[in-house]
Amino acid sequence: MYNKILLPIDGSDHSKLAAKHAINITDTNNGEITVLFVIEPNYPRLPVLPIATLPTPDETYYDELREEANKIIEEFEVEIEKNQLAGKCQNINFNTIIREGKAHIEILETMNKTDFDLIVMGASGRHNTIDRFALGSVTEMVIRESKIPVMVIP
Repeated sequence: MYNKILLPIDGSDHSKLAAKHAINITDTNNGEITVLFVIEPNYPRLPVLPIATLPTPDETYYDELREEANKIIEEFEVEIEKNQLAGKCQNINFNTIIREGKAHIEILETMNKTDFDLIVMGASGRHNTIDRFALGSVTEMVIRESKIPVMVIP
């Protein structure tokens, strides 16, 4: 059974659906869900622009990204409290991790640092079409490199 689940979230509708599935899976197993939010600077990734022309982010930019991460985590925690009041999630331990970097790399590194049984994540997140076309989706990269099962929620 799946007792330790890694749940990468980004605030998208797909990640919210993934969270519901992770809760349903774990609720019957007295398991643990580790919620991971990755702060990823979202630079334009157009191959025609030289790196030198891109602006360098300042600390204010990272503060805004951290605030957004905290807001999404708080929304998730409120949803968990609602579920607990409805009689769900009573036997689930929740952990929260916020990391900074490339999303797929941070997800895989977090997976490797702990003994997870399963990754549950949305089919797509908040990345734009250009990112998906040029780089491949975060979900696809995680699936390719994961050493444990990955459940993808459409």
